[in-house]
Amino acid sequence: MDKNVMILITFILYLGIMLGIGWYFYFKTNNLSDYILGGRKLGKWVTSLSAQASDMSGWLLMGLPGAAYISGVSGAAWIAIGLAIGTYLNWKIVAQKLRIYTEKFNDSITLSSYFENRFDDKSKTLRIASSLFILIFFLVYTASGFVAGGKLLNSVFGMDYAWAVIIGAFVIISYTFLGGFLAVCWTDLIQGILMFIAIIILPIVVIVKAGGMGVITPNIQEGFFNLLNIEILSNGTGSISFVIVSILSSLAWGLGYFGQPHILCRFMAIEDPEEIKRSRHIAIGWVIISLAGAVFLGVLGSAVIEAGSIPNFDKEHIFITLVKEYAPLYLSGILLSAILAAIMSTADSQLLVTASAISEDLYRGVLKPKASEKELVWVSRLTVIIVAAIALCIALNPDSSVLDLVSYAWAGFGATFGPVVLLSLFWKKTTRNGAIIGMIAGGITTILWPLFQKVSGLENIALFRLYEIVPGFLVAIVCIFVVSKLEKTQMQVMEKYVEHMK
Repeated sequence: MDKNVMILITFILYLGIMLGIGWYFYFKTNNLSDYILGGRKLGKWVTSLSAQASDMSGWLLMGLPGAAYISGVSGAAWIAIGLAIGTYLNWKIVAQKLRIYTEKFNDSITLSSYFENRFDDKSKTLRIASSLFILIFFLVYTASGFVAGGKLLNSVFGMDYAWAVIIGAFVIISYTFLGGFLAVCWTDLIQGILMFIAIIILPIVVIVKAGGMGVITPNIQEGFFNLLNIEILSNGTGSISFVIVSILSSLAWGLGYFGQPHILCRFMAIEDPEEIKRSRHIAIGWVIISLAGAVFLGVLGSAVIEAGSIPNFDKEHIFITLVKEYAPLYLSGILLSAILAAIMSTADSQLLVTASAISEDLYRGVLKPKASEKELVWVSRLTVIIVAAIALCIALNPDSSVLDLVSYAWAGFGATFGPVVLLSLFWKKTTRNGAIIGMIAGGITTILWPLFQKVSGLENIALFRLYEIVPGFLVAIVCIFVVSKLEKTQMQVMEKYVEHMK
C-alpha cells in the first residue's frame, strides 16, 4: 500500500474518533457550566494530560524541534527548561488555590468572571478588559494551530496550503462546537497520550534506521550539544550581554504559565482539589520527557537530514521529514497523527475559552444578564465559528511561523493575566484599580515591546532583545503594587472582603 494512502486512512480514522467524542458530549451538555467548565467534574488523568496537551500545541512537534534543528541544544533547551520550571510552579502554587478561590468567589466559571468577583468589581471593567485581551491574543494563538495544520497536510500530501488550513480548522471547529469543554478535555487526553508516544518512538526509529548513535554522532554539528554555545546565544555578536538576555528570554517562557486561560481553566474544572497533587506528578513527568524528546529530535534531525538536500525545506517540517524518511509504513500515519493531536489539543481549548469570554463575560455579564442557559450555550457555539473564521484568515499566510505566533500570544497572556492571577491568590490587599491598571499595562507593554526592537539603533541594544513577556510581566507587577499601595483605605476593605468570602 502507498505510504500516503496509509497515512490518509489513519488521519481519517483519527479525525472520525475526535468527531465521535464531540457528538457524544453534545448530548451531555445541558447548561453553560457544562459547556465551558464541564461542571467541575474532571478527574486527575484528564486534568493533567488535557492541561499539558492544550499547553504544548503544534509547536512541540514542529516549532521546538525546528529551533533545535537550526541551532542545537542552546537554541531550544533553555526554552524547554523554562517551560518545565513554569509547569511545575503553576501546578505547585497556583492550581489548588485557584480551584478553591474560583468556587468560593461566586462559583466563577471563567477567568474574567473570577477577576470581577475576586476584586468585587461592580463597574465590570475587569471582566470587559480581560475578555478583550483573551479575544486579541487567542486569535493569534488559534491561528498558529491552523498554520501548523496547514503545514502538516501541505507537506505530507502536497495539498494546497489554503485548503490544508481550511480542512484542519473544520474538524477542530466541529467537535468543539458540538461537545464543548468535556469533548475538548477527553480528546486532549487521547491527544496527549499520542504526542507522548510519538516523541519517544520517533527518535528510536531514526537511530535504529540510521545505524546507531555511533554513525549519527560524527554528523552532529560542532557545539550543537553545548548548552552555552556563545555564538548562537549572542546572535553572532559574541557579546556576553546578548548571551544573558538570550538565556533570560528563553527561561522567561516559564512565566507565561501563570496567565494562560486555556491551562488555568483545567485547574478550575477538577472535581476534587485534593487530586491536584497526583495530577501534578503526571503532568510534570509528561512535560519533562516530551520537551527533552522534542529538543533531541531536532538535533538528531540536523545530523541525518542534510541542509539543502530537500528543495524548499522548512525547518518546522523536521518531524514530518523524519517520519517520511525513516518511519516504517505501519507507523507513519500514527506518528504524523501526533502532530494533528498537538495542533487540535490547543486550538480547541483556545476556541472554547474565547467562546466563554464572549458568552459568559460579555453577553451575560454585560449585555443580557438574564439570558437563558440554552441561549448562552448557542452564543458560545456561534462564537467558536466566528473566532475560528477570523483566525483562519490570519493563518492563510503560508509564510507564518508557528513558533513566532505562539511566542507572541504566550507572552501576551503571561504578562496580561499572570501577575493579576498570582497577586489575587497571594496578596489579599490587591485592589480593583491595581488589578485593572496592571492588566492593561502588562498587555500593552507586550504589544508595544516588539516595536522597539525594530527602531533604528535600539535593535543593537541587548535590553531591547528581551522576550516581551519579561518587561510586560515586570511592568504589570509594579503597577498593581504601586496603585494598590496608593489606595490604603481600599486595601483594608479588600483584605476584609477576601477574608469574608473565604
